[in-house]
Amino acid sequence: MNPVDLAFSPALEQARLIRDRIVSPLELVELYLARIERLNPILGSYFTVLTDRALTEARAKTDTLTRQDQAELPPFFGVPIAVKDLNPMADVRCTYGSRTLLDNTATFDDGVITRIKQAGFIILGKTATSELGSLPYTEPDGFPPARNPWNPDYTPGGSSGGSAAAVAAGLAAIAQGSDGGGSIRTPSFCCGLVGIKPSRGRITHAPRGDALSGLGINGPIARTVADAAALLDVLSGYVVGDPYWLPDPNPSFLEVARHTITKPLRIAYATTLPLVGDISPDCHQAVMTTVQRLEAMGHSIEVGCPDFTGLVEPFVGVWQSAVAAAGIPGEYLGPVNRFLLSRCGTAGDYLRSVTAMQVVARRIVGFFEAIDVLVLPTCMHTPIRVGEWADLPAEEVFQRVINWVAPCPPFNASGQPAITLPTGFTSEGVPVGVQLVGRPADESTLIALAAQLEQENPWPHRPTLAL
Repeated sequence: MNPVDLAFSPALEQARLIRDRIVSPLELVELYLARIERLNPILGSYFTVLTDRALTEARAKTDTLTRQDQAELPPFFGVPIAVKDLNPMADVRCTYGSRTLLDNTATFDDGVITRIKQAGFIILGKTATSELGSLPYTEPDGFPPARNPWNPDYTPGGSSGGSAAAVAAGLAAIAQGSDGGGSIRTPSFCCGLVGIKPSRGRITHAPRGDALSGLGINGPIARTVADAAALLDVLSGYVVGDPYWLPDPNPSFLEVARHTITKPLRIAYATTLPLVGDISPDCHQAVMTTVQRLEAMGHSIEVGCPDFTGLVEPFVGVWQSAVAAAGIPGEYLGPVNRFLLSRCGTAGDYLRSVTAMQVVARRIVGFFEAIDVLVLPTCMHTPIRVGEWADLPAEEVFQRVINWVAPCPPFNASGQPAITLPTGFTSEGVPVGVQLVGRPADESTLIALAAQLEQENPWPHRPTLAL
């Protein structure tokens, strides 16, 4: 296998190659570090590259292969992965995308970092995020902007923009991201990837608490549905004291991805959302093409969408409180976060926002009593150019953000699972895709349906820049 093919091979395939001793962990890590050295200065996908640490671990794991039975190895033994710089990793810089935290070193492993290590992955580095993870593009003050591997003039999205850019460019086999309002789905949409926002309670926030009233959750960003499902299996599971929890899936998400759906699903779709403006032709077509494929598969299709009325104001109220909770003075924040901080109300305002958001969330979940899956645009228009909104007033930028990612936050509020899939390209050469939303705790149906769509519309493409 040539180096480019190996770099773009699925994480599950890399795990098999390692177990069969066709490729070593050291070979894979050296391959990715060389690609990072060449392409990261262009793409800005990593804030921190753990070169020495990754090489040391790769050498140790390669040595282990010569004397340990493969049946005893964890599932992703020796496979390189990237993790987002909102998740602390002991003794490694953790900036949260803030220029005031450039020298901040984490003292503990986040719960998802622990799970990733236990699965045998080798962490290549910490990926770029927007400041405090609060924006759907990745251009924080004090850092180079992250860029889209398909067309570097465009954003890879945010806030998990670095993770998505790294996977799309073949700078990691797979990546972890997090999503509090579309921050896995938007970058996956921008970069032609599979991104899963799991159900609330699927993945632990240990050892810390939940800082976003149930809005945020970690999840996988991958090139295939099977890879994303397998990483979701790794990340899932209750840790004592978690405020929300779900039982482990049975069968596993990876098993579900490998099985065919045997009965027609009831699927609704929509291409318009009230009060947020028109959808772009590319995003509209992505939904309609997906719906046509689903209908041809024999699923039952209808037009419909939950009523999101009244969600924006309380959602923003919670988000403003999260910015305030970071404890960074306004003069050290970027313009949009400074604007949000200036609007932050009292503790009473925050609690009223949570209550109002939960009322709307009940209405959203109620819509799914009659359907299995909802197909929506991931974003209302295609990726913006890097710096496109940089000179606009913060209030206007924030309104544009709301309008662009409007289809994503409702399901952070409701806690439902959603998955983004690529469908094609825009005339500017950047990807476009759709999101599928499922019933609470029903990632399995989404993953099985996504795998069915992937089989009908494979995504073999690689950015020319990364070849």
